[in-house]
Amino acid sequence: MLTTISAAYQKLLEVIVFLNVLALTLVVTIGFASRLLGSPFSWYDEVASIGLAWLTYYGAALAALKGAHIACPSVINMVSPSIRLPIALLAEAITIGFFVLLGVTGFQVVQILEGSTLVSLPSISVQFTQSVIPIGAAMFILAQLLRLPDVIRAAKGAGFVDHELEEAGVLADDVRSDDPPAMSEGQMPRRTP
Repeated sequence: MLTTISAAYQKLLEVIVFLNVLALTLVVTIGFASRLLGSPFSWYDEVASIGLAWLTYYGAALAALKGAHIACPSVINMVSPSIRLPIALLAEAITIGFFVLLGVTGFQVVQILEGSTLVSLPSISVQFTQSVIPIGAAMFILAQLLRLPDVIRAAKGAGFVDHELEEAGVLADDVRSDDPPAMSEGQMPRRTP
């Protein structure tokens, strides 16, 4: 059940991030073309910076769901397996706590901005553009909570592997063993120091 919810949430975040990238690409292309033609749009810089902020927040939620946000798995793996779980849970609690604080503060900021509009596009509310802060924080928290069973499993098991290695198909046991893992076709062998 949780796996199904997590997979659906990942698809939702991927669609949101894709649409953000597409929109930002269009805005930058239109802005570049208008400058090239000698009549730049006044709204370009403001809208592009908002689009980049939206992409950052929603992309961070997707990264959190995949376990690809900034972390130091090798540091947690250095501790004894008996205390790895409490340390991993403390790290998760600190991360979630930060995003709770960010979400609450972001919501307060959105309320303060009531009635403000963009300078170059007065028909667009600043509340709408800044709503990404509490919404993005909530999405990040949900991603962390959905990933928590994987974190617990890794902390109790062989340990954590960097996201890049997971994407490459390298398992935690492969990283710690002296024997190189079996490689699939097209994989490059790892170099040993």
